[in-house]
Amino acid sequence: MADMNVAYSPEHGLGEEQSIWFKLTPLLNQENPMQVLMALSDKYGGVIPINLKNQRVVLLSEPAHAERVLVSNADNYTKYFDGLRPIFGKSMITVDGALWQKIRAPQQPAFHPNMFEVYFPYLMDAIRAKMARWKKFSETGETVEMVEETWTLAADMVCKALFDRDMPFNPHFVFKQVKTYTDVMNHKSIRLKNVRGELEEITEESAAQAMKVWGSIPDTVIGAGVLEHREKTLYRMLENAEADPNFPEFDRQQVIDEMKQYLWAGTETTALTLAWSLYLLSMHPEALERIREEARRVCGERDPEWNEVQQLSYTRMVIQETMRLFPPIWALIRIAAGDDEIGGHKIKAGDKVVILTYIAHHSPKYWEEPETFDPERFAPERAKKRVKYSYLPFAAGKRACIGGALSQIENTLALVQLLRKFTPEYVGPQPAKIHATVTLCPKGGLPFKIRALS
Repeated sequence: MADMNVAYSPEHGLGEEQSIWFKLTPLLNQENPMQVLMALSDKYGGVIPINLKNQRVVLLSEPAHAERVLVSNADNYTKYFDGLRPIFGKSMITVDGALWQKIRAPQQPAFHPNMFEVYFPYLMDAIRAKMARWKKFSETGETVEMVEETWTLAADMVCKALFDRDMPFNPHFVFKQVKTYTDVMNHKSIRLKNVRGELEEITEESAAQAMKVWGSIPDTVIGAGVLEHREKTLYRMLENAEADPNFPEFDRQQVIDEMKQYLWAGTETTALTLAWSLYLLSMHPEALERIREEARRVCGERDPEWNEVQQLSYTRMVIQETMRLFPPIWALIRIAAGDDEIGGHKIKAGDKVVILTYIAHHSPKYWEEPETFDPERFAPERAKKRVKYSYLPFAAGKRACIGGALSQIENTLALVQLLRKFTPEYVGPQPAKIHATVTLCPKGGLPFKIRALS
């Protein structure tokens, strides 16, 4: 098949015109961008080569393609994160090869399953703080933006559990600042942003200001009062790596950049999953009631204890099904270091390959009634039959998300605790539309009312 050609107009560009997010704007700026990509994938057998000016991008959507790029030939494919280095610096998320392995090693113990029990009380403290805030919303009746609510909860959990500090910044302000930057970086053909119904021009100056605010956050966290001086925290592990004379690469800036990674990437994916879960549960009250029943069965009327978390199996399946329907990381981008062949198509050195996890998650070849919300499809007996690499919420292979298991525990606890006291009611347009940026965001947000249970 011939390569497709996509035209784009750079005259409205902000930032780096070579960014793949900018170049894919014509495809992603559709009313239903995923339906467009799914139709193209269907038509071209899951491999879609696209010529974008001076760059060739190959969109891939089959599980076998993901296995090739992420696992069996992973050394031939390096990560792509252009445009986001101002957010993540030179952290683990933006480097590759031997340096990536070296930087990851001292952080890995913080995400060993044995550590989750240590984090448990701090996660619960953050959730209790959110519940107090929601109690006020239930009394005032005001509308809240759910992604902002869940992002601020996730940031609080990271600060308390991983950094041994209360969140020392206004997370709602920081959330809006960094969103300003990512909107600019990922939608360069759109200069106007809708803010509370008013069009507001986003300038490079406002993006720079947003990054200035973001850059100050790690130092603010470090300077905050330490909660309990725990020996085993992620922050202590970062400090130890910095102090290691055999590890000159891990300097103070590396500590700061790794903190940025967890304070943004480690919060946004968790937050989006939780927000989309609450949206789906608002649409499916029978599933919401099952979560409450499970909580009552496992914990009675008291808060869950750590040894009960694994028994909250239906709640966990809701999280997994949410990440199938609305994968926060809907596309994984890599750059081919050398030539390869995938699905009968030649991949050339320098090509950017985009693994469309969203399409694999929604393919009727691998999922029965893929558009239906069905948490039971993640029950153990059904999950065993799943085609490998058809479900990639945290990527796969050696670059799989370091915090994936912790994120699922955070969200399981948050759902159980929040839904025992509140019924969040989605009050936006139905169905909610999606905004395909670096992450899969709701277009225009997810407005909710918070109702307290009597």
